[in-house]
Amino acid sequence: MELIAIVRRELPGLGLHKLYRCIYQPLRTNNIKMGRDKLNTLMRNHGLLIVKKRRGPRTTNSNHAFHRYPDLAKDLELVRPGQLWVSDITYITISYDFNYLSLITDAYSKKIMGYCLHPYLTNEGTINALKMALNNHTPSDEPLMHHSDRGVQYCSYDYIKMLNKEKVIISMTQNGEAYENPIAERVNGILKTEFDLSKVFQSRSEALISVKMAIDAYNNLRPHMSCSYLTPAAAHSTTEPLKKYWKNTRKKKAIVAPPP
Repeated sequence: MELIAIVRRELPGLGLHKLYRCIYQPLRTNNIKMGRDKLNTLMRNHGLLIVKKRRGPRTTNSNHAFHRYPDLAKDLELVRPGQLWVSDITYITISYDFNYLSLITDAYSKKIMGYCLHPYLTNEGTINALKMALNNHTPSDEPLMHHSDRGVQYCSYDYIKMLNKEKVIISMTQNGEAYENPIAERVNGILKTEFDLSKVFQSRSEALISVKMAIDAYNNLRPHMSCSYLTPAAAHSTTEPLKKYWKNTRKKKAIVAPPP
């Protein structure tokens, strides 16, 4: 229970499987024999299992006159960091109002490259997140693709202008369904369920601090099953191929992306 408390202090919403990975070596060091099933029973008896919460309001408005781009990411085989960024917006509840968290995640390493918690659902939040991501990106001769939904924030003139200026290939979902941008949706869910960003914050300053702490912990402390159980930050910097510990039923093939 002490080991669980230590991990949950930094990763409050970490699920059973990954939590077991985090405490496996300390358990062995202290000669504690406990498998995942026994750990599951222990945590259930103490009310420590994660309970999924209902989804909130929509953040995508595709009813606009801006140009929409085709989906170039759906059959892209991920082989390196800096190959594909996925973007999305999720809501954060503050008292009786909402703020909107824009995220840009590297699809290969699952590292959050840029983010912005903005009071309004405008393109200013997405632009700030993109600026941060570009500052954290190490340019190379390999192409970079940006994938998002067709919301007005991502189709706006200023956002597209920034992507074109940096020679970033633009890709967008076609129907606005979650399965068309699964990595971004998954990251949203992790931050909400495992890092308690679904709670009601009393002030914007409290929410800003919590978002920063959650993303720092997500990037630097949380192991990923799709990244050889490395943290996103470690997966982003390693030169070793990443191994997936889950089965993907969708077959993918490599494609050569066209120039922007």
